Amino acid sequence: MALTSAGNSPYRGNALENPFAKPELVLTDGAGQPFDLRKQTAGKTTLVFFGYTNCPDVCPTTVGDISVALAKQTAEVRDSVRVVFVTTDPERDTPESLKKWLAGFGPNFTGLSGDLERVKKAALSLGISVEDPKRRHDGTVTSAHGAQVAASLLADDKAHVVYTSGTTVEDFAHDLPLLAKSTR
Repeated sequence: MALTSAGNSPYRGNALENPFAKPELVLTDGAGQPFDLRKQTAGKTTLVFFGYTNCPDVCPTTVGDISVALAKQTAEVRDSVRVVFVTTDPERDTPESLKKWLAGFGPNFTGLSGDLERVKKAALSLGISVEDPKRRHDGTVTSAHGAQVAASLLADDKAHVVYTSGTTVEDFAHDLPLLAKSTR
């Protein structure tokens, strides 16, 4: 994944020299309906994040930071941004549990659950690794996954910017209006 230097990009996230197409991915949303990632996010700036609701650290922090950054935006920006959270633990993250968990973050969030092999393939197409969930000796389940958020632009529905673990609320808040208005 080739990144541009910070001096060449208006974004605080990592701008990609070679953008990725949104993955071809159809899973089940919180209403129990099929959700086609490409078709149902067309015409909206889309942030895609792969994770799971029982994650002890990165997932709730990242989703929370995006939620706070969105709350700082104008209605116009909020209306043009969609955040899609794709579970890496579909056995425990049912469509209903995802819907309930994401409801606390705001209306811009859609949770998707379904076949893990499809999820892994879609994540890999964005350069994000996802491993099968593993049950530990104490009974807890962990789902190792990359912590990147891929941001697709309106103009071509390709991921042009990637945010890594540790991206701040301020960085997301700075970039969201740029992403929402970008026609690149």
